[in-house]
Amino acid sequence: MSLNKTQQQKLEKSGYRFVGEHGHAAAKICHWTKQSILDKGVCYKEKFYGIESHRCLQMSPSVSSCQQECEFCWRDLSYTETEWEGEYDNPKVIIDESIKAQNNLLCGFGGNDKANKDKLIESKTPNNAAISLAGEPMMYPEIDELIAEFNRRNFTTFVVSNGQCVDRLRNLDVDPYQLYLSLDAPTRKLYNDVCNPKINDGWNNLNESLETLASFNSRTCIRTTCVKGRNMENPEKYGELIKKADPDFVEIKAYMCVGSSRERLTLDNMPTFDEIVKFATEIGNYCNKKIVNESEISRVVLLQ
Repeated sequence: MSLNKTQQQKLEKSGYRFVGEHGHAAAKICHWTKQSILDKGVCYKEKFYGIESHRCLQMSPSVSSCQQECEFCWRDLSYTETEWEGEYDNPKVIIDESIKAQNNLLCGFGGNDKANKDKLIESKTPNNAAISLAGEPMMYPEIDELIAEFNRRNFTTFVVSNGQCVDRLRNLDVDPYQLYLSLDAPTRKLYNDVCNPKINDGWNNLNESLETLASFNSRTCIRTTCVKGRNMENPEKYGELIKKADPDFVEIKAYMCVGSSRERLTLDNMPTFDEIVKFATEIGNYCNKKIVNESEISRVVLLQ
């Protein structure tokens, strides 16, 4: 599952740092981590859930692994692998080296007079892992142990899954702090058009995972990336699927025209914040949830 040197170098230019020996795991500093250190704002996850942006580690154990090629995905889809092949690094190595990579990437702030020195010190010991940088984390063979190791280190973990690894999701021994499922289409046809699954039974897998979500003891969340002109329709169908999953939270978020997604979509596909609020309200009416928080700069609202 490793990327070749050319692929790695391309991603490194955009801020990735690969960790371990086998080229499948990486960390990258989030925009909001930098902004928080400069006291210029925080990620919506801090506003919604209390996660400190300057202490958040954004990483992935499976950068190139995914069963979908979603048209709104910001990553380069040319190296997508739908099955795990080959060796892999163990969770302790991935975590140790991810933290080290993050610290190295942040060291430049030490000479920045505008940096909040207290936050900069705290950033050296992150306490939340956003396991969502790229790829599908459930494809990493030791995802259970990765979550467990983060737990042993007193991290909270936010794991984002596309719902395609049904059995692995169903058989997780260790619950993450908050488990996300991406729900980016209300019908099978739109799912196939927008999420572009590379395996059979993608829509069925997603629905099985939605049903499984209700059995988790951890906090659960449905996240919908809204692409104007593509998947912002049938709010009643979204509502039905969300009711089936019975999540604690629902995030309705605008597509952002960044990265390689610009080769497939345009600025016209980015909904405004008002359009997100309207669509989220419509969805909420069909699943008995209301908007309880919002972040206009990130074009996202929280339903509960």
